[in-house]
Amino acid sequence: MPAEAGISGGSCPDFIFPPAETPASDGMTHPRNPLAAPVPLFYTCPMLTTLAIRDVVLIEALDLEFGPGLGTLTGETGAGKSILLDSLGLALGTRADSGLVRTGAAQAMVSAGFDLPADHPAFALLAENGFDADPGEALVIRRVVKADGGSRAFVNDQPASAATLRELGGMLVEIHGQHDDRGLINPRGHRALLDAFGRLDVAGVAAAHAAWRTAEDALEAARTDIENAARDREWLDHAVEELNRFGPEPGEEATLAAERADMQKGAKLADDLVAVGAHLDGSDGGLAALRQAARRLDRIAPEHPLLADALAALDRAVIEASEAEDKLAAAAEAMRFDPARLETVETRLFELRALARKHRVDPDALADLRDELAARLDRIEAGDAGLARLEAAARDARAAYLTLAEALSEARRAAAVRLDAAVATELAPLKLDAARFRTVVETLPESGWSPAGRDRVEFEIATNPGAPFAPLMKIASGGELSRFILALKVALAEQGSATTMIFDEIDRGVGGAVASAIGERLKRLASGAQLLVVTHSPQVAARGASHWLIAKSHDGLVTRTGVRPLGADERQEEIARMLSGAEITAEARAQAMRLLEAA
Repeated sequence: MPAEAGISGGSCPDFIFPPAETPASDGMTHPRNPLAAPVPLFYTCPMLTTLAIRDVVLIEALDLEFGPGLGTLTGETGAGKSILLDSLGLALGTRADSGLVRTGAAQAMVSAGFDLPADHPAFALLAENGFDADPGEALVIRRVVKADGGSRAFVNDQPASAATLRELGGMLVEIHGQHDDRGLINPRGHRALLDAFGRLDVAGVAAAHAAWRTAEDALEAARTDIENAARDREWLDHAVEELNRFGPEPGEEATLAAERADMQKGAKLADDLVAVGAHLDGSDGGLAALRQAARRLDRIAPEHPLLADALAALDRAVIEASEAEDKLAAAAEAMRFDPARLETVETRLFELRALARKHRVDPDALADLRDELAARLDRIEAGDAGLARLEAAARDARAAYLTLAEALSEARRAAAVRLDAAVATELAPLKLDAARFRTVVETLPESGWSPAGRDRVEFEIATNPGAPFAPLMKIASGGELSRFILALKVALAEQGSATTMIFDEIDRGVGGAVASAIGERLKRLASGAQLLVVTHSPQVAARGASHWLIAKSHDGLVTRTGVRPLGADERQEEIARMLSGAEITAEARAQAMRLLEAA
């Protein structure tokens, strides 16, 4: 892969660049899409940070910590590497099998911790499913499997379903093993990967598709309304005329009900209000008496301080009594019982409610209903002219979508040529020189058109000369499949997928220069992602930024699998073992040192 087609920005890239020029099988080079520019990644450096395993098969208790870049896991055949991957898969939502529980234990538990940027799509998924997840903190998923069957799943200690774990796990980790049918193998994601590789403008097509569907929906709604309205024309005329004649207003029911209640109260309280008024009003009322007493006391108040205090109190009583008289008058007016007005209000209120029941709406919705029914009548009146305008708008929107979708299809076919060429350059070094790779771009029937355009995209391979092309998942050899995935990963430069990847024995059945090429590509890919590789190849193991040894130990009749990180000297010794077998020679140690220095 050309240098400029790699991932820029060190171990945590900010932008991805497609190749400036990509060699093709015809000997020519194809320039980068002229519209291409650096693409910001959706998120940066998400990675698996911790893995805790308890009582899984031969693992009694294991706590691992991981960092960025390429990490390698090695060990003798049968040491338990598959147990480690099965444990991680369990945390990521694979089927729970009680056979994973260590003999004699009540349950097995696996917990995986992830460090994710705040804008990682996993947080949106969790929010949609009602989980509390702070983007500033680590994300921990945990799975418990009981020995008697059944399992429980948790996200940040909140109960979750296995389905949620699977969906979440697909955003966090890709596991490429001997029988993997996810990630790059699944054709459902191929179109998005091609678009990301070619840096194609799908957003414009999606907007045009939405505008087209909106225009079509408006046209269909108008046709349906006109058909229904024409069938119900007589009823509509009557309903609109009745509503117009009645003239309902929003909030009218509450106003009428309040006025009716006040008048009913006024009728009930009329005698009491008259009696109270008589006590206060008139020449013989209480208020007049208070005023006479105040005037007489005013003449003698200077004679003693207590008389002055009494006058002040009496003045206050006169003021309060006057206010009471005013409020009584206001209350009497507010609740004034007018039999004619009450009858009018009650008639209007009852008719309003009856009309609402007739049309099965709230009384306050009658005004809106009147406008809606009147609009339906207007559409009938508009007739063919209105439909013609909507049909023209739908045709124009469809044409606009087709223009953009066709341009997108052309851009996809051009990007497919570049991608095929980029993958082809990676195949020979990986001992896949007889294989061929192609990206199929087919136009779908109109029923399959979508916001993503009109195309079906699928990656296909032919493993032998003269063999027909077939989908990736049809490939026979697991080792070949892993190497194809690696070639495609390098060509795609990790566009649009999870950035924690696990390769299980990608170097199976190869050695020497091929193993070295695999290691070089894994290291290059790890410059912008976290990779964990289970390997038997010393050339691959030497490329790792970190190295773990998986080994069995025996304590009497008890066998355990353990995993431990290796220091520099231990790495050299382990790689020497991988080179020479049971007996480690001085030459093997020297060769191991040369591999480590070359990495």
